[in-house]
Amino acid sequence: MKQILVGFHAVQARLRVDPGSLKSVYFDSGRRDRRMGDFLKQAEEILGERLHAADAERLHKLTGHDRHQGVVALAEKMTVARTITEVVEDAESAQKKPLFLVLDGVTDPHNFGACLRVADGAGVDAVVIPKDRSASINATVSKVSSGAAEVMPVITITNLVRSMKEMQEAGVWLIGTDDEATKSIYDIDLTGSIGIVMGAEGEGMRRLTKENCDELVRIPMQGVVSSLNVSVASGVCLYEALRQRLAKVSDKAAK
Repeated sequence: MKQILVGFHAVQARLRVDPGSLKSVYFDSGRRDRRMGDFLKQAEEILGERLHAADAERLHKLTGHDRHQGVVALAEKMTVARTITEVVEDAESAQKKPLFLVLDGVTDPHNFGACLRVADGAGVDAVVIPKDRSASINATVSKVSSGAAEVMPVITITNLVRSMKEMQEAGVWLIGTDDEATKSIYDIDLTGSIGIVMGAEGEGMRRLTKENCDELVRIPMQGVVSSLNVSVASGVCLYEALRQRLAKVSDKAAK
Protein backbone atom coordinates (compact mmCIF):
# COMPACT_ATOMS: atom_id res chain seq x y z
CA MET A 1 0.00 0.00 0.00
CA LYS A 2 1.48 3.34 -1.10
CA GLN A 3 1.51 6.55 0.92
CA ILE A 4 2.67 10.09 0.29
CA LEU A 5 5.20 11.66 2.64
CA VAL A 6 5.30 15.45 2.66
CA GLY A 7 8.03 17.77 3.93
CA PHE A 8 11.60 17.45 5.19
CA HIS A 9 10.85 15.89 8.59
CA ALA A 10 8.66 13.07 7.29
CA VAL A 11 10.96 12.10 4.42
CA GLN A 12 14.16 12.36 6.49
CA ALA A 13 12.63 10.22 9.24
CA ARG A 14 11.86 7.52 6.67
CA LEU A 15 15.39 7.83 5.28
CA ARG A 16 16.70 7.03 8.75
CA VAL A 17 14.44 4.14 9.69
CA ASP A 18 13.48 2.42 6.41
CA PRO A 19 15.03 3.93 3.25
CA GLY A 20 14.16 0.83 1.24
CA SER A 21 10.45 1.67 1.53
CA LEU A 22 10.96 4.94 -0.38
CA LYS A 23 10.06 4.31 -4.03
CA SER A 24 10.46 7.83 -5.42
CA VAL A 25 11.49 11.10 -3.78
CA TYR A 26 10.85 14.40 -5.56
CA PHE A 27 12.49 17.71 -4.68
CA ASP A 28 11.91 21.26 -5.85
CA SER A 29 14.72 21.94 -8.33
CA GLY A 30 14.19 25.67 -7.90
CA ARG A 31 14.94 25.65 -4.18
CA ARG A 32 18.65 26.16 -3.56
CA ASP A 33 18.87 27.08 0.13
CA ARG A 34 21.08 25.37 2.70
CA ARG A 35 18.33 23.15 4.09
CA MET A 36 17.60 21.69 0.67
CA GLY A 37 21.32 21.31 0.03
CA ASP A 38 21.81 19.33 3.23
CA PHE A 39 18.80 17.16 2.41
CA LEU A 40 20.02 16.38 -1.11
CA LYS A 41 23.48 15.47 0.16
CA GLN A 42 21.89 12.89 2.48
CA ALA A 43 19.28 11.68 -0.01
CA GLU A 44 21.57 11.30 -3.05
CA GLU A 45 23.86 8.93 -1.19
CA ILE A 46 21.00 6.71 -0.04
CA LEU A 47 18.45 6.90 -2.86
CA GLY A 48 20.46 7.15 -6.06
CA GLU A 49 18.11 6.96 -9.07
CA ARG A 50 15.02 7.11 -6.84
CA LEU A 51 15.66 10.84 -6.28
CA HIS A 52 14.03 13.10 -8.90
CA ALA A 53 14.05 16.85 -9.56
CA ALA A 54 10.58 18.32 -10.03
CA ASP A 55 8.95 21.69 -10.51
CA ALA A 56 6.37 23.27 -8.20
CA GLU A 57 3.47 22.18 -10.43
CA ARG A 58 4.47 18.48 -10.20
CA LEU A 59 4.81 18.68 -6.42
CA HIS A 60 1.42 20.36 -6.14
CA LYS A 61 -0.21 17.58 -8.20
CA LEU A 62 1.33 14.93 -5.95
CA THR A 63 0.14 16.52 -2.71
CA GLY A 64 -2.87 18.61 -3.69
CA HIS A 65 -1.45 21.64 -1.88
CA ASP A 66 1.63 23.88 -1.68
CA ARG A 67 2.64 23.13 1.93
CA HIS A 68 5.24 20.53 1.01
CA GLN A 69 8.48 22.49 1.63
CA GLY A 70 9.74 21.27 -1.74
CA VAL A 71 10.08 17.60 -0.74
CA VAL A 72 7.57 14.82 -1.49
CA ALA A 73 8.03 11.04 -1.42
CA LEU A 74 6.05 8.04 -2.62
CA ALA A 75 6.62 5.16 -0.23
CA GLU A 76 5.40 1.77 0.84
CA LYS A 77 3.37 2.08 4.02
CA MET A 78 5.36 1.02 7.07
CA THR A 79 3.78 -1.29 9.61
CA VAL A 80 5.17 -0.32 13.00
CA ALA A 81 2.08 -1.13 15.03
CA ARG A 82 2.30 -4.06 17.44
CA THR A 83 0.07 -5.57 20.08
CA ILE A 84 -0.36 -4.20 23.59
CA THR A 85 1.10 -7.40 25.03
CA GLU A 86 4.23 -7.10 22.87
CA VAL A 87 4.77 -3.49 23.94
CA VAL A 88 4.53 -4.42 27.62
CA GLU A 89 6.83 -7.43 27.18
CA ASP A 90 9.42 -5.40 25.26
CA ALA A 91 9.43 -2.72 27.97
CA GLU A 92 9.88 -5.34 30.67
CA SER A 93 12.75 -6.92 28.70
CA ALA A 94 14.40 -3.52 28.61
CA GLN A 95 13.84 -3.21 32.39
CA LYS A 96 11.58 -0.18 32.00
CA LYS A 97 7.94 0.60 32.64
CA PRO A 98 5.78 1.02 29.52
CA LEU A 99 4.18 4.36 28.74
CA PHE A 100 1.09 4.45 26.49
CA LEU A 101 -0.93 7.32 25.07
CA VAL A 102 -4.57 6.32 24.51
CA LEU A 103 -6.61 8.64 22.26
CA ASP A 104 -10.40 8.42 22.33
CA GLY A 105 -12.16 10.15 19.44
CA VAL A 106 -9.32 12.35 18.13
CA THR A 107 -10.51 12.71 14.54
CA ASP A 108 -8.66 15.83 13.42
CA PRO A 109 -5.48 14.84 11.52
CA HIS A 110 -3.60 17.94 12.70
CA ASN A 111 -4.32 17.11 16.34
CA PHE A 112 -3.46 13.45 15.78
CA GLY A 113 -0.18 14.33 14.08
CA ALA A 114 0.73 16.72 16.89
CA CYS A 115 -0.10 14.01 19.46
CA LEU A 116 2.24 11.57 17.70
CA ARG A 117 4.98 14.19 17.68
CA VAL A 118 4.75 14.88 21.41
CA ALA A 119 4.41 11.14 22.16
CA ASP A 120 7.66 10.43 20.34
CA GLY A 121 9.42 13.28 22.13
CA ALA A 122 8.27 12.08 25.55
CA GLY A 123 9.36 8.49 24.96
CA VAL A 124 5.93 6.86 24.63
CA ASP A 125 6.12 3.17 23.73
CA ALA A 126 2.90 3.09 21.69
CA VAL A 127 -0.20 5.13 20.88
CA VAL A 128 -3.53 3.29 21.06
CA ILE A 129 -6.48 4.47 18.95
CA PRO A 130 -9.91 3.01 18.13
CA LYS A 131 -10.58 1.90 14.56
CA ASP A 132 -13.69 4.10 14.42
CA ARG A 133 -13.91 7.72 15.58
CA SER A 134 -10.23 8.36 15.01
CA ALA A 135 -7.97 9.97 12.45
CA SER A 136 -5.70 7.59 10.56
CA ILE A 137 -2.15 8.17 9.38
CA ASN A 138 -2.15 10.09 6.10
CA ALA A 139 0.01 12.74 4.44
CA THR A 140 -1.29 15.50 6.74
CA VAL A 141 -0.67 13.48 9.91
CA SER A 142 2.78 12.50 8.65
CA LYS A 143 3.76 16.12 7.96
CA VAL A 144 2.34 17.55 11.21
CA SER A 145 4.05 14.82 13.24
CA SER A 146 7.46 15.91 11.88
CA GLY A 147 8.44 12.31 11.21
CA ALA A 148 7.00 10.74 14.36
CA ALA A 149 4.31 8.96 12.34
CA GLU A 150 7.11 6.99 10.67
CA VAL A 151 8.52 5.57 13.89
CA MET A 152 5.83 5.66 16.58
CA PRO A 153 3.94 2.36 17.01
CA VAL A 154 0.24 3.06 16.54
CA ILE A 155 -2.02 0.23 17.71
CA THR A 156 -5.47 0.41 16.13
CA ILE A 157 -8.06 -1.57 18.04
CA THR A 158 -11.74 -2.36 17.43
CA ASN A 159 -13.01 -2.06 21.01
CA LEU A 160 -11.33 0.58 23.16
CA VAL A 161 -12.83 -0.51 26.49
CA ARG A 162 -11.83 -4.13 25.92
CA SER A 163 -8.28 -3.05 25.05
CA MET A 164 -8.16 -0.87 28.16
CA LYS A 165 -9.02 -3.93 30.24
CA GLU A 166 -6.26 -5.84 28.44
CA MET A 167 -3.80 -3.11 29.42
CA GLN A 168 -4.98 -3.19 33.02
CA GLU A 169 -4.58 -6.98 33.15
CA ALA A 170 -1.00 -6.45 31.95
CA GLY A 171 -0.38 -4.15 34.92
CA VAL A 172 -0.86 -0.81 33.15
CA TRP A 173 -2.50 1.90 35.30
CA LEU A 174 -4.85 4.00 33.14
CA ILE A 175 -5.05 7.70 33.96
CA GLY A 176 -7.72 9.76 32.24
CA THR A 177 -7.95 13.53 32.05
CA ASP A 178 -11.11 15.22 33.27
CA ASP A 179 -11.67 18.91 34.05
CA GLU A 180 -13.81 17.95 37.07
CA ALA A 181 -11.27 15.62 38.70
CA THR A 182 -10.10 16.50 42.21
CA LYS A 183 -6.49 15.42 41.73
CA SER A 184 -4.02 17.22 39.48
CA ILE A 185 -1.69 15.45 37.04
CA TYR A 186 1.10 16.70 39.35
CA ASP A 187 -0.39 14.89 42.37
CA ILE A 188 0.11 11.30 41.21
CA ASP A 189 2.98 8.91 40.64
CA LEU A 190 3.62 8.40 36.92
CA THR A 191 6.76 6.28 37.20
CA GLY A 192 5.05 2.88 36.88
CA SER A 193 3.36 1.20 33.92
CA ILE A 194 1.11 4.00 32.75
CA GLY A 195 -1.45 4.75 30.04
CA ILE A 196 -2.46 8.40 29.64
CA VAL A 197 -6.02 8.52 28.25
CA MET A 198 -7.06 11.64 26.34
CA GLY A 199 -10.47 12.47 24.88
CA ALA A 200 -11.31 14.55 21.85
CA GLU A 201 -11.15 18.31 22.16
CA GLY A 202 -14.56 19.62 23.21
CA GLU A 203 -16.32 16.28 23.75
CA GLY A 204 -13.68 14.72 25.98
CA MET A 205 -13.64 11.00 26.68
CA ARG A 206 -16.72 8.90 26.07
CA ARG A 207 -18.58 7.77 29.19
CA LEU A 208 -17.43 4.13 29.11
CA THR A 209 -13.86 5.19 28.46
CA LYS A 210 -13.91 7.47 31.49
CA GLU A 211 -15.55 4.84 33.69
CA ASN A 212 -12.84 2.31 32.85
CA CYS A 213 -9.91 4.54 33.79
CA ASP A 214 -8.20 3.67 37.07
CA GLU A 215 -7.85 7.32 38.01
CA LEU A 216 -8.96 10.71 36.71
CA VAL A 217 -6.84 13.83 36.92
CA ARG A 218 -7.09 17.42 35.79
CA ILE A 219 -4.57 19.82 34.31
CA PRO A 220 -4.52 23.00 36.44
CA MET A 221 -5.78 26.00 34.50
CA GLN A 222 -4.89 29.46 35.78
CA GLY A 223 -6.29 31.69 33.03
CA VAL A 224 -9.68 32.36 31.48
CA VAL A 225 -9.70 29.39 29.06
CA SER A 226 -11.22 26.21 30.45
CA SER A 227 -9.24 23.58 28.55
CA LEU A 228 -6.24 22.90 26.31
CA ASN A 229 -5.93 21.52 22.81
CA VAL A 230 -5.65 17.71 23.02
CA SER A 231 -2.09 17.65 21.70
CA VAL A 232 -1.00 20.33 24.20
CA ALA A 233 -2.77 18.48 27.02
CA SER A 234 -1.06 15.25 25.94
CA GLY A 235 2.27 17.04 26.06
CA VAL A 236 1.66 18.36 29.56
CA CYS A 237 0.79 14.90 30.90
CA LEU A 238 3.43 12.93 29.02
CA TYR A 239 6.25 15.28 29.91
CA GLU A 240 5.26 15.21 33.56
CA ALA A 241 5.56 11.42 33.32
CA LEU A 242 8.95 11.81 31.66
CA ARG A 243 10.10 14.31 34.31
CA GLN A 244 9.18 11.92 37.12
CA ARG A 245 10.84 8.96 35.41
CA LEU A 246 14.09 10.85 34.77
CA ALA A 247 14.11 12.08 38.37
CA LYS A 248 13.67 8.50 39.62
CA VAL A 249 16.59 7.31 37.50
CA SER A 250 18.74 10.16 38.82
CA ASP A 251 17.82 9.31 42.41
CA LYS A 252 18.79 5.68 41.87
CA ALA A 253 22.08 6.69 40.30
CA ALA A 254 22.83 9.01 43.22
CA LYS A 255 22.34 6.14 45.67
